Amino acid sequence: MEEQIQQLTQMVATTNAMFAEAYYYVTIALMVVIHAGFLAYEMGATRMKNVLSSGIKNLLAFAFVLITFYLFGWWVYWAFPTGFTLSVGPAEISGGAYASAIALGWGESAQYMGPNIADNASGVFWGAFAMFAATTASIMSGAVIERIQTVGFVILAVVLGSFAWVLAAAWGWHADGWMVTQFGLHDFGAAGLVHAVAGFFALGVLIHLGPRIGKFNADGSANVITGHNMPFAVTGLMLIIVGFFGFLMACIILPGEAWSWSATNGATIYGTPITLSALAFNILIAVAGGIIGAWILTKDPFWMMSGALAGIISVASGLDIYFPSLVFLISFSAGVLLKPAANLLEKFGIDDAVGAVTVHGTIGLYGVIMLGVFATGFPALPGDVGVPTISLIGQIIGAVVFFLVGFVPGYICAWILKKLDMLRIPEDIEIAGLDTVKVPLAAYPEGIFASKPPSKK
Repeated sequence: MEEQIQQLTQMVATTNAMFAEAYYYVTIALMVVIHAGFLAYEMGATRMKNVLSSGIKNLLAFAFVLITFYLFGWWVYWAFPTGFTLSVGPAEISGGAYASAIALGWGESAQYMGPNIADNASGVFWGAFAMFAATTASIMSGAVIERIQTVGFVILAVVLGSFAWVLAAAWGWHADGWMVTQFGLHDFGAAGLVHAVAGFFALGVLIHLGPRIGKFNADGSANVITGHNMPFAVTGLMLIIVGFFGFLMACIILPGEAWSWSATNGATIYGTPITLSALAFNILIAVAGGIIGAWILTKDPFWMMSGALAGIISVASGLDIYFPSLVFLISFSAGVLLKPAANLLEKFGIDDAVGAVTVHGTIGLYGVIMLGVFATGFPALPGDVGVPTISLIGQIIGAVVFFLVGFVPGYICAWILKKLDMLRIPEDIEIAGLDTVKVPLAAYPEGIFASKPPSKK
């Protein structure tokens, strides 16, 4: 009897391990859909002369960030949650043997960073985080289309995707993170540490990159530069929404895993409870609220779908806490705020081609702070006595840190690249179009038919 119980226990453990492996594996595939969406979104929002160059930029960001996140980005997450110190090596700060093994990267650390039949989870969990990293680069990518140099962009993507956001994650998306343990920061769905960091990194870059030729008039007023295929762009935005389901699924720690705080219940990255049921209610309501809010103000399908993104981002920090009715109110307000915030940015002479700074940066910080307004007193970590609790002050501190971790590296790196003449393409190439000079292929070799058919004469 005892032997049968042991066999049954082993079978259950094996099944759970395989389910966890499959779960994260599926989230990776769904998050690849985010990048299909970004690809369509940015190519559609680009003029015909720059379509393929925008696509190339997205593909390179995806590829380079995955490689560099493997080489050092994953290690940053496990090495620095308590901050920087010179008294001990990074591997001793947090994570112990795991961080030390990841620091080695290859060879003897294969049990964590390479093929290992006994390991069902490290690779797929790394893969989910790697897709978060690639997403930050794609967020920045749309803001800078049509005038940035390819190599300079790749350098910026690596800094953002394999360092800046990872540092924010170590500090605010880790049970040992100093913002969590000291200030009770809570950012379940990464509104601040992914979206706001990426959005304000992009702002730092845009300040040095400058606007596209023809964007602003001599009096400072802005012209609308419309992409060549808005239906394609809007469809891309909807694909990003599909990928968001995988993104937020991957924010859950499954029970029984090495990182889990519970053998029976799913948990957030902080160890607090969460279920897929809660996500199902709140994600869909957030999408609806953001679309409706943007529609009431703009009637513009591009901003309506951007409102869907803003709706999710505005409540992402508290998707594990909010009730759907509150989700609707917050996401609706985010949809309403979206276009005025983007217009305000233009008044400062910033040319954000797709509204990335507003959608991801401004709304990301708005969502982090709103959680402090509505969830003060909720536990930030597991337990009842002595655990840090969510507070408005803690969320504001987190918002400030996320802004700085994004903006400062973006600003400094773009300044350096500008000094090295590696940031912006020459004026004549911008006027002619990047595709005509840099890409050995035509996006539309036979042109696009005019809306009015030609005469039969």
